[in-house]
Amino acid sequence: MHEMSLCEGILQIVEDAARREGFSQVRRIRLEVGRLAGVEIGALEFAFDVVMRGSVAEGAALEIIELPGRALCFSCGETVEVVSRLDPCPLCGGARLAPSGGDEMRIRDLEVI
Repeated sequence: MHEMSLCEGILQIVEDAARREGFSQVRRIRLEVGRLAGVEIGALEFAFDVVMRGSVAEGAALEIIELPGRALCFSCGETVEVVSRLDPCPLCGGARLAPSGGDEMRIRDLEVI
């Protein structure tokens, strides 16, 4: 499950920020996850609770903000929202699309004390 290693990366970022900024506890982590990022949200939520135990983020709420997938359609030239990388263009039905957004995952902000 790669969601476990994603959470370990989140924890490293949070711990680095805690040392740099001097906070001792994280209450909430808001995470942006694109629909095309290949992240299973349920597995991420489960892994988050496990990985954060014993850290400055133990007990922190995880708020996930899902970002839409976007792709450029080579048939009609429009940038469209897609749910999957294999979706056809919702405007023209074209099958030649290049992802242009929604494949990212980043910490939006932290609520700390």
